Amino acid sequence: MKLNIRGEKVTITQSMKTYITEKLEKLDKYFENPEEINVNVLVRIKGLEQIIEVTAPTKKFTLRAEESNEDFYAAVDLVVSKLERQIRKNKDRLNRKYKNVEVLEFNFNYEDEEKIEENSSEIVKRKNISMKPMDEEEAMLQIELLNHDFFVFKNIDEECVSVLYKRKDNNYGIINMK
Repeated sequence: MKLNIRGEKVTITQSMKTYITEKLEKLDKYFENPEEINVNVLVRIKGLEQIIEVTAPTKKFTLRAEESNEDFYAAVDLVVSKLERQIRKNKDRLNRKYKNVEVLEFNFNYEDEEKIEENSSEIVKRKNISMKPMDEEEAMLQIELLNHDFFVFKNIDEECVSVLYKRKDNNYGIINMK
């Protein structure tokens, strides 16, 4: 894996880079071509908490995990184990889904987040995402892999933009924008 490690309000030392690299290299065994995967690691501090955020866009899906702890090394361990659980949990579903697909790529081009001065009534975070068309089943897989409450995608079945959201009863809802 190619790692892009950066810190927000923290300077990343060589020992921190080494520890993150060693831990994330354990995930190489789950991928056919790990050298092609560019993993983004963001280390930030909020109060006493060390927050580690890892995003790994692959050709077929995007893995994302975020963990926090007062101890940096514990936070890294937690985020790596969370990613490993995601991979193992969804391995069968991914294999079933992409078994007969030649090349299917979820290409999420996350541009750098534009930070705006923080006020309570202003936009403080902005992301631009290019969306590939997918069906509702693929969107459900992505929402689980990203561990988000909602997911916006181009719906190939309805030919519109849709929002898939997780309900309190652990089922899903969908909003179509035509």
